[in-house]
Amino acid sequence: MLYMFPVIDLKETGINLRRIMDKRGISARDVQEYLNLASVQSVYNWCRGVNMPTIDNLYALSQLFQLPIDAIVCGNRQAIIPEPIIMDARERRLLMYYRKIRELVVA
Repeated sequence: MLYMFPVIDLKETGINLRRIMDKRGISARDVQEYLNLASVQSVYNWCRGVNMPTIDNLYALSQLFQLPIDAIVCGNRQAIIPEPIIMDARERRLLMYYRKIRELVVA
């Protein structure tokens, strides 16, 4: 069985980045200023799929867009679906107590 390692699709990622920016009303100039980039051309190159933002810039973009990095980057990897957390009765009680204590501390 041949294993295909995950690869980022620059073109699709660029299209997705532009779609996210348009949907949120964020311009390339806004992104440039937010990331403190020397030129807006970098953002245009990302949107055209010429190249990718650095991991630092992707991390910052995920904050700006309020999305996980995986929602910005497109590739050939299957989506990772986390396993549901199953708690026993004791763990649920501990979590409930923790939340109650936290409410008292915050208040």
